Amino acid sequence: MRLSRPAWLILGLLGVLVLAAIFGPVMSPYGVGEVSGNRLAPPDGQHWFGTDLHGRDLLTRLMYGARISLLVGLVGASISLLIGVAYGLVAGYLGGWADILMMRVVDVLYALPRIVLVIVLISLFDLKLKTLLDETFLAPFATHARLLLLFVGLGLVEWLTLARIVRAQVLTIKERPFVLSSRLIGQTTPVILFRQILPQILPIVTTYLTLALPAVILEESFLSFLGLGVQAPLASWGTLLADGASMLNPVATPWWLIVFPAVVLVGCLLLLNLLGDQLRRLDGHAER
Repeated sequence: MRLSRPAWLILGLLGVLVLAAIFGPVMSPYGVGEVSGNRLAPPDGQHWFGTDLHGRDLLTRLMYGARISLLVGLVGASISLLIGVAYGLVAGYLGGWADILMMRVVDVLYALPRIVLVIVLISLFDLKLKTLLDETFLAPFATHARLLLLFVGLGLVEWLTLARIVRAQVLTIKERPFVLSSRLIGQTTPVILFRQILPQILPIVTTYLTLALPAVILEESFLSFLGLGVQAPLASWGTLLADGASMLNPVATPWWLIVFPAVVLVGCLLLLNLLGDQLRRLDGHAER
């Protein structure tokens, strides 16, 4: 697959964002939680994106928030990819009543409000997971229990579309001569699925990953904005937006607390969607 110039440009911009998330907070002269008396300062030469209510540098916090948002997006999308690919492969290859039953399960899950399921999962298991982690050698991770639930919850609700896509592809591929030949020589089902069929659908899976990433990032930001996602001392783009929104009032309007997090979030989602669009076009040209 040969990427076009726009695709390389998008990848370059995303690479800059990832590098800023990894190295930005370390290279910044301000600590992520460093409090100062320079509260609600507008953007200037000292604080390019201004400061928040506690005098913390907003640019540093945005770069740190990018770590959390991108990490949740990557892990959640990866979990959904693994589940969706495996489910679609099995359903499409088995066919018959197994395929019908598995797809009806997908239809039922589609009918449920997925974001509500994540909220219920967090509400039910947040405290229980913290208590469980506190009682084991994983106690240092107890404060990040909400983050772990976001990984799992968002991953478990985003695999349905991919399962349908993979299943449709497998229904076609399994009738091709090379798959029929593999059956005749006695290759096992796992070998056929993962060595013969899976490589044929990898371009579609890669394209889906670029579309699942922004979906998971947006859902995490929405949950964090509502106070149901990432919690202090961690911060994500959603929590920064929530902090900015809480500061808006008729007396003072610190616009930078809303504008900069929103621009970064929208820019990241736009780049990921544009990358997915470029990959879809490449897949279409390859099929021709």
